[in-house]
Amino acid sequence: MLTFNLTPFPKLETNRLLLRQLTEADADRLFFLRSDAQVLKYIFREPASTIDEINSFIQTINRNVATNENPYWAIALKEEPGKLIGTICIWNIRKEHYRAELGYVLHPNYWGKGMMKEAIQTVIDYGFNQLHLHSMEAVVDPGNIASVKTLESCGFVKEAHFKEDSLFRDQFKDTAIYSLLNKS
Repeated sequence: MLTFNLTPFPKLETNRLLLRQLTEADADRLFFLRSDAQVLKYIFREPASTIDEINSFIQTINRNVATNENPYWAIALKEEPGKLIGTICIWNIRKEHYRAELGYVLHPNYWGKGMMKEAIQTVIDYGFNQLHLHSMEAVVDPGNIASVKTLESCGFVKEAHFKEDSLFRDQFKDTAIYSLLNKS
C-alpha cells in the first residue's frame, strides 16, 4: 500500500509560480475563492460565510498535512509569495489503489493565462514521482469548458460522464471524471 511523508512540506515551483503551504495569512484571499459566485460557478459547494470558517478550514488542512493525509498547496506568484492566487491539492487518496483526486481553484484575475496548467503539471510530477501514484483523476462539471481544456492539455482523458449524479441546491448535476495514468 502507498505511504508518503509530507514533512517538510513540499514547496514546488514553476516558471512563474510558487506552490507553498497554506497559512493563516491566506485567510482573506482564500475566503474570496471559497465564497465568490464566479469562482464557485462550477463547484457544487455552498460558499463560505465567515472568515472563521476559513480559519478553521486552514487549520484542518494543515492538520491533514501534518498527518500525511494529503498535500494542499497555496498558489502564489514567485514575485509575490505571500499573496495567494489559488489552491491546488491531491486529495481523496485511495492508497490501496495508488490513485488520488486533483482539486484546484484560481482567482479570476489569473484565468486564461496558463497558470493553472503550470500548477497542475507540477503537481502531477510530484504525485507520480514523489508520492508514487499510479493514476490521478479530476472530477469536473462538464460545463466547465476551461477546466476541461486545461486538464486535456495536461494529458488527462475523459474516463466517465455521470448523468445527474450530484444533487446541489435541489438540482441534479452531471459530473465528468478525467484521469491520467503514470507512464513511468
